[in-house]
Amino acid sequence: MKQYYFLLSILTLLSFGAYCQDADSLLNSLSTPEKNQPIQSTFKSTHLVLLNTNETQKKNDLAFWIGHRFGDIGGQFGGAKTLFGLDLAPDVYIGFDYGFTDKLTLGIGRSKFDATYNFLAKYRLIQQKESSTPFSLTLFGQTAIVSREAFNDAEFPNLSNRTSHFLSSIFTSKISQSLSLLISPSVLLREKVTEARDSKSLFSVGFGGRLKLYKRFSLIADYTLVEGLGRPNDLGTQFYNPLGAGIEIETGGHVFSMNFQNSPYIIENNFIPNTQKSWRDGGVRWGFAISRNFALFQKKNKNKDIQTKIY
Repeated sequence: MKQYYFLLSILTLLSFGAYCQDADSLLNSLSTPEKNQPIQSTFKSTHLVLLNTNETQKKNDLAFWIGHRFGDIGGQFGGAKTLFGLDLAPDVYIGFDYGFTDKLTLGIGRSKFDATYNFLAKYRLIQQKESSTPFSLTLFGQTAIVSREAFNDAEFPNLSNRTSHFLSSIFTSKISQSLSLLISPSVLLREKVTEARDSKSLFSVGFGGRLKLYKRFSLIADYTLVEGLGRPNDLGTQFYNPLGAGIEIETGGHVFSMNFQNSPYIIENNFIPNTQKSWRDGGVRWGFAISRNFALFQKKNKNKDIQTKIY
């Protein structure tokens, strides 16, 4: 009988020790954060100044995006006679982007320049993670169609002359909580060119960054290298590399940016091949962009204390 009680005591102590170890393991798992979490919000918007970022919409989120470009601040077409460009609007953009999944976004938009309609797709292929993956990669494609009337019978002989296609690989990295960087090698495919010697396939490399200064205030900038990557440099028309810089403000449900750039156009299919202004000769202009997200098809929560809302 004593042996029985002794054995029962030993088993009880072992069970209690095992329980304590399981409880400690559970507490450690709750208190120790995962070291390989995906990096969120590398950029706060789907756009910097000119370039697209790696950001896609969350599933069932709809983004409404507006962009505006004013005229030249200085130079031949600027100055006081045009209120430093505010009287002019060479391009205005309105677009909608919808998240079919957290990784796939499809969108449609319309630009004032050439009455251009664009259809876009973004797919997040690689997500940056804290300890294993130092960068994100998003694939971006966009088709643009000119819908305005032709100036003459020879301008648009068929649909392909109205259409261009832009393909880009967007590499980004969130270096710190304050600094995010971007590089995007791209190609633009088109049929219509202004000169016979101009290239129908334009290669470009975009560089960009966002520097967070305060909780809701950041500096943004991007530069797209086009000239010098295979395009003839002795064309009859002088083209320049697009450069933009500005500030980005988060206002709760909106992301608002005010910026300056030398391109009067908004989407890549237009500003990459057609930037004919330079910062040095007064060809810089003011612009702004504003985006608003709407969460659609939300499931109703049975807990009345939890309120879901548009953000």
